[in-house]
Amino acid sequence: MIFFHEAKKLFHLQGDSYSYFMQVRNGILTHLYWGSRLPDEDVSALIPEVQAYASFDNEYNRLTFEVPTQEKGYYAQRALNVLNHDGDDVLSLRYVSHEIFHGKKALTGLPSAYAEDDADTLVITLEDPLTHVRVHLNYTVYTGFDVLCRSLQVENAGEKDIELKNVQEASVFLPKGEYDILHLKGSHCRERNALRSQLPRGFFSLDSRRGASGHENNPFLAVLEHNADETRGQVYAMTHVYSGSFRLSTDVSIDDRVSMMIGMHPDVFSWHLAPGESFQSPEALLVYSGEGLGGMSQRFHRFIRKRICRGYWRDLPRPILVNNWEATYFGFNEEKLLAIAEKGAKIGCELFVMDDGWFGKRDSDNCSLGDWVVDKKKLPGGLKPLGEKLNALGMRFGIWFEPEMISPDSDLYRAHPDWCLHVDGRERTEARQQLILDMGRKEVQDYLIDALSKVLESANITYVKWDMNRNMTEGFSCVLPSERRMESQHRYMLGLYRVLDEITSRFPEVLFESCSGGGGRFDCGMLYYMPQTWTSDDTDAFERIGIQWGTSMVYPASAMGAHVSVVPNHQTMRITPFETRCNVALGGNFGFELDLSKLSDEDTEKAKAAVRTVKELRTVLQQGTFSRLIDPTRHDNLASWQFVSEDEKQVVVCLYQRRVKPNMQPERVYLQNLIPDARYRNQETGETYSGAALMHIGLNVPSTWTDYDSWVFRFERV
Repeated sequence: MIFFHEAKKLFHLQGDSYSYFMQVRNGILTHLYWGSRLPDEDVSALIPEVQAYASFDNEYNRLTFEVPTQEKGYYAQRALNVLNHDGDDVLSLRYVSHEIFHGKKALTGLPSAYAEDDADTLVITLEDPLTHVRVHLNYTVYTGFDVLCRSLQVENAGEKDIELKNVQEASVFLPKGEYDILHLKGSHCRERNALRSQLPRGFFSLDSRRGASGHENNPFLAVLEHNADETRGQVYAMTHVYSGSFRLSTDVSIDDRVSMMIGMHPDVFSWHLAPGESFQSPEALLVYSGEGLGGMSQRFHRFIRKRICRGYWRDLPRPILVNNWEATYFGFNEEKLLAIAEKGAKIGCELFVMDDGWFGKRDSDNCSLGDWVVDKKKLPGGLKPLGEKLNALGMRFGIWFEPEMISPDSDLYRAHPDWCLHVDGRERTEARQQLILDMGRKEVQDYLIDALSKVLESANITYVKWDMNRNMTEGFSCVLPSERRMESQHRYMLGLYRVLDEITSRFPEVLFESCSGGGGRFDCGMLYYMPQTWTSDDTDAFERIGIQWGTSMVYPASAMGAHVSVVPNHQTMRITPFETRCNVALGGNFGFELDLSKLSDEDTEKAKAAVRTVKELRTVLQQGTFSRLIDPTRHDNLASWQFVSEDEKQVVVCLYQRRVKPNMQPERVYLQNLIPDARYRNQETGETYSGAALMHIGLNVPSTWTDYDSWVFRFERV
């Protein structure tokens, strides 16, 4: 609910378990409180106005501006920098008006959370009285989802041009305290390692300048009490619904107040606004949890599943697939593909995905991107006959694209060498022997919409893996005037979102999965169009435990692609048991990425059993409440997580071991989120236990003589 107290100019945004207070003081919109849910009351007297304490400081440097800018001696980090026509960046925003309405409006040209008659929105308008720059702040509060959505729109209502140099769509101040920060860092094949450290006393930022959210830093940051853990303590967290360059930051003020921001990266962004024009920022998602990191994650998970992901596949069980990439790489023909698919059909797979190499002259990664025409040497009959043969086996047909890229050795590049991002006169830096199309250009967008539509219309294709295998260098559009060149990265994202919106609207029943060298663009912006993402190119089961653990801090299991691959693993050469590879893949959308036609009889039976298990459990695994039980980054030998079904009747616990250790006392795993007085039956042994016993006494970790062993426990409430 959203409350406004006219006499005190006090705003109260009240979620199911949080409150967020703002107040207009002397015309300035100030941030008062974000934390545990409070009754609707006047709390302003509990938070007195600040005073200057020394002649060299003033009260403006101590104000908790809702939108900090450069004005009157405010020296901390700013949410908005505007270069005025006269060359200064002073901006004094004062309250003008506000509007409260039921529902939520979509953001023009950008993905954003949506409502289903369960949200209220507050729009506050601020204006600079000299330049007439207006800022419209948007806040949406949901019933049933503990996420606060926040964005801003900057309008040039003056008579002179201005330039936006920095736009942070959300900024907050936190209570004084002893805090840690937690963020997700990594690289290709090592995505989203959860790193926790003490909050720095000065400025801290994590970011991407890559033109994508990137492998290195995921667009997520949590500030949490020093003693917080998975189930206890206060956590303040942010992510946003955007897929390009970003910055997340914290700062500690002169009087020890912590501020936290998320938005566009100022190093690779500016935006020119002529009189009458406006700029819409991406949308931030803010989560407060008083129940530790587990409470934070569960709030993100449910919201992303139900109010970011959309469309036909949002709530449907995801099909069990087999992908040919690690089985064949580029060296395949129709016969090889069908041999893998036939074995997949026999073990119960439901979808066959043909990966890279089916188009142009694509026998390696050095050519043909942009030429979305079937290679008749590999597939003489084209896509339609292959799809029909797969359908006859009872399998859906899926296909791989990398639409945003262009190979210098391609017909498209020879016809349009200016269509890539580049700087005239400079070498066009290649990565993976490819360049990036200028997605900000309408003619490029139209070409891709047409070319991809023709492919998807040519056969019964029901799944698309949408890849993007490099980040930007010389990331500029040659068609923009010099004063707008720094708009190139954001215009790229707007163009990409237009293509995604058009393609997913034309083919609403196609299941789209995002990929970027694995998990290099795992963010809510992509999940708005594609409800799942390939989590990592590292398919090693042991490595995937840590990757999926870190990813789960923000993103639900239904968003994670998780496949069983061959051993020795192609990334690490590690050998792990077949059952463990299957059990790790239970933590996401299950599939195989190996040559099933070469499976031994023993592993074939294990694969069949795994497929049966997935079909029995996938509703729980994809839509249930997820809890992290044993942290692999803190425990030297174990990891565990748990799922509870939406109706709270089924419980699945996955437990993983690294190495056998001799002469060890038995370890225990403690379940979470059960009903203490309810009884739960172990479906393997038939024994029943109270929820309280399973949470406080826990389960004994079985003894084993196998490295990388694993177990799945299934309980049913009786």
